[in-house]
Amino acid sequence: MTMFSSGSAFCSSRFRLICVAVAVAVLMVGAVPAEAATSGPGSDVSWPQCGKALPKGQTFAIVGVNNGLANTTNPCLASQLSWAATSRGGTAQPLVALYANTANPGTAGTWWPSSNTYGGTTVSNPYGQCTSGSVDAACSYMYGYAKAYDDANIRGVSNPGAYTWWLDVETSNSWSSDQTTNRADLEGMVAYFASIGASTGLYSTAAQWNQVAGMVPSSSSLYSLHSWLPGANSLAAAKRKCSSLPLTGGGKVTLAQYVSGGFDYDTSCI
Repeated sequence: MTMFSSGSAFCSSRFRLICVAVAVAVLMVGAVPAEAATSGPGSDVSWPQCGKALPKGQTFAIVGVNNGLANTTNPCLASQLSWAATSRGGTAQPLVALYANTANPGTAGTWWPSSNTYGGTTVSNPYGQCTSGSVDAACSYMYGYAKAYDDANIRGVSNPGAYTWWLDVETSNSWSSDQTTNRADLEGMVAYFASIGASTGLYSTAAQWNQVAGMVPSSSSLYSLHSWLPGANSLAAAKRKCSSLPLTGGGKVTLAQYVSGGFDYDTSCI
């Protein structure tokens, strides 16, 4: 049905220019995707941005819950979550997501598990029984489970099961030289977050991931997780990263990060 035909009674000669202008405007609005007016980059922040001005107008936000190490708390978490809540949407990403530092320090850390029990729960451990003094896959799994429990319960996050949690895997943190135990550690984190209904993803570069975790077998809970890839210095370069291989064989690159003007920005790949 043509609403603004030149022969209609509404579009008399007196009002024809107005009608044409309205028709063109309607056609232009119809030609633009609904999210185009709001789509744009997201941004991620954490403890390094404490006390600093934060980006404005982000479409989505990702906030780090730790203070650089897996057993610490971001001192600005509350204020940064308030900032994240101002995200305006327009992409397929959740308005607010979280990320957690990860590590597998063994007995060199300030705490190491000695059983399959943490937070009042006896955990079903696919690697068997964690025992005192053991630095193996079973205790690594429990360490990861415990750090995820802490991130969800003692950092100051309300309703932690409502978020996507990205696991930040960087070689600057403490890791075992045994990739199997490192994967077990990350699987323990995934297991805890899954137990509260939260989804998880992986943040790392390919080089760092390969050093820490290596090739992930299809039997691992890490295998199908989405990837968030850093390393770009522009939006265009980040968009190209969307076509990169994911960190795991069954995953998909859904986010790419780039640095601009001293801020971390992120583009959605989905």
